Formats: sequence, structure tokens, C-alpha cells
Amino acid sequence: MQKEQVIIVGAGPCGMSAALALQDQGINPLIIEKENITNSIYHYPTHQTFFSSSNRLEIGDIPFVTERKKPIRSEALAYYREVAKRRSLRVNSFEQVVDIKKEKDHFMVYTKTIKGLSRVYQAAFVIIATGYYDQPRQLEVKGEELPHVFHYFKEAHPFYREKVVIIGGKNSAVDAALELHKANADITVLYRGETYSKSVKPWILPEFTALINKQEIEMEFNATIKEITTDQVIYQVGDTKKTVDTAFVFAMTGYQPDHRFLQEIGVEIEKETGRPVFNSMTLETNVEGIYIAGVIAAGYNNNEIFIENGREHGPKIAKDIYQKVTNR
Repeated sequence: MQKEQVIIVGAGPCGMSAALALQDQGINPLIIEKENITNSIYHYPTHQTFFSSSNRLEIGDIPFVTERKKPIRSEALAYYREVAKRRSLRVNSFEQVVDIKKEKDHFMVYTKTIKGLSRVYQAAFVIIATGYYDQPRQLEVKGEELPHVFHYFKEAHPFYREKVVIIGGKNSAVDAALELHKANADITVLYRGETYSKSVKPWILPEFTALINKQEIEMEFNATIKEITTDQVIYQVGDTKKTVDTAFVFAMTGYQPDHRFLQEIGVEIEKETGRPVFNSMTLETNVEGIYIAGVIAAGYNNNEIFIENGREHGPKIAKDIYQKVTNR
């Protein structure tokens, strides 16, 4: 068994920010990550451009300098790797936390590595910074489990001249549609909303609407998905049942936090908002010694917290932990 003062679950930008803030307080935490650092960003589309400017993505007072104002995925990955290297962050990669149990004055953290090895840690404090990108929001319709249905979009080339249906109408759906159009895919977008989502990035919406107006992309609003078959998507608009032929389906319907994991630790969840119960000044949950960092604090409203404001959680957490450590 390995003893640690602080364990951080998740090596995304917000988990890394918390680690850097703790280092500044003289505490050297261990980060445990089920894949590798900034895994969510790694799974973004290959040519993803960030909504935020590079300076808003900086952590640990380490400058993020890019040629363009808004960085792309590969630049962000390189930046966060450099931060981890420069600050010598302790990261156990490809190791998944499977259970956390609270003892009298500490926590027992149980993990399993990618090779199947089980490990046990003891920690005085635990920070949960797992995000939500690993938990796609399910359509809960028949056929969603079929092998040609995806909840993530990586790049367009494999779908050259293929019939593709995109389910959704927000940023991830629009980004995928634009990339697939460049690869000459035959695209239909089905969206349950009545009109274009207000959350779509303003610099890409004109291009998207222009392609729809020119009928280079088909789009159907008020569409409720009923079933996915091997070669069709069945949906309904009002009282009318419709079908569209397709070879591949991208269900870009968003992502959600893993409430089961939090609840098993004992963290209370607000039913309406999906927010964990926590102190907004310290980010400590209702379970003393358990903190949350990043988008997981937003509950169902994943448009509320991004890297640029989630990175601010780390200093608050570090300050509170330092005060508790010095007062013991």
C-alpha cells in the first residue's frame, strides 16, 4: 500500500491545474489517470479548434503561445505535455480508480492498471477531476449499440462519399458536419431543436447555414429519433414518421458526468441540476476531504464550466487543503 497526502483522479487540464496549485503550497500530489494526460482533448476531432484563446487555457502560470489566437487540438496536447514535464507532475497513466472508501481520517483508493494489476493507496485528501467526456449521453433507442453508430467524431476521411446521419445540432454536430462535407460525405443532420442552437460557435454557423441553404447538407429540425437500423435512421417530425438511408451514424448528443462513481463515494447529487453538493469557496463536497475540480462541478449544464474557468478551481482547493494540513 502506498501512502499519499493528496490523490487527484483525472489528468485533464483542471486536474493538472489542481496539482500545480498544490505544488505551489509545498504539496506534491499523485495524479491517477485511466489513460494519459488530457485524454479528453486527445479524443477531440483531429482538426478541432478551441473556442478559447490560448492564454485562457494556460495553467500554472506557464505561457501557452500559439501562432493563431485560438489553438488547435495538437497545439493544446503539446502544451499540456510540456507543462507536465516542466513541473514534473507525478502521473500514474493507464491506471483506473475503481473504488474509494472513506476510513476514519483518510481514504483508501483502489485502482486497476491497463495490464490488470490491482493497487491500493491511502490518501488524506482526494480530488475528483474526471470530467464528463467519457460518458456520452445515450439516445436510448433501439439500434444505438450497432457498430456503425458512433458517439465520437475523429476525422472525416474514412467517410468519403458515404451516406452519414448526424444526430444533434450543437457544436460537436456542426463541427462534424463541416469536416465530413470537406470529405464529400453525403450528410443529413437531424436535430430535435426548432432552429439552430444558440450555443454554436458564431464563426462556424454562417458556413454551416450556407451549406444547408445550398442543399449541400440536408437538415431536419424537430426530429425525434425512434430507431436506428443497419441501413436507416427512423425518426419523427410532429405526427409524421420519416426515414433516411445511411451507412454511418454520429450521435453527437453531448456528454454527462458519472454520477454513479460520485454517489458510491458518498457525494450527494442534486436531482434537478445533476450538481454534486459542494462548497463553492473550497470545492469540497459533502464528504469531508473529497473535492471536485472542473466540469464535473457543473452537473448537467456542461456549457457552464470549461478549461478556462475550471482551471480556477485548483488554487481554491489547494488553499483549503494547505490550511487543513497546517492545522493538523
